[in-house]
Amino acid sequence: MTRPAGELLSLPVRIRGIELGRIVDVLVDRRARRALGFDVLCGDRVHRFLPFPLGELNGASVEVDSPLLLLDFGPAAFYREQASSIRELNGDSGILLEEDGTIQGIDPRPR
Repeated sequence: MTRPAGELLSLPVRIRGIELGRIVDVLVDRRARRALGFDVLCGDRVHRFLPFPLGELNGASVEVDSPLLLLDFGPAAFYREQASSIRELNGDSGILLEEDGTIQGIDPRPR
């Protein structure tokens, strides 16, 4: 299923129905045109990284198996340094996300 990337912003991240935080951005690899993961603002007001393959997208939320999958950006700073966010690229306008993380609608030229 293809979804506009903007639809993911503000989706809750949950474990067994308990909300851990909300997606505030999607980090992408421009060259590979692939989602790397999500910037999640957690309930304790700390931003954490959720690798894309570890979250299960459904219509109303992203489900995870463990809260330990949400990584502090300190040790996971590599992702922020090596990726762009959908907001940095084109905002969320025209960017589509496939179930496997493939991104469509990104201008591939570095800025």
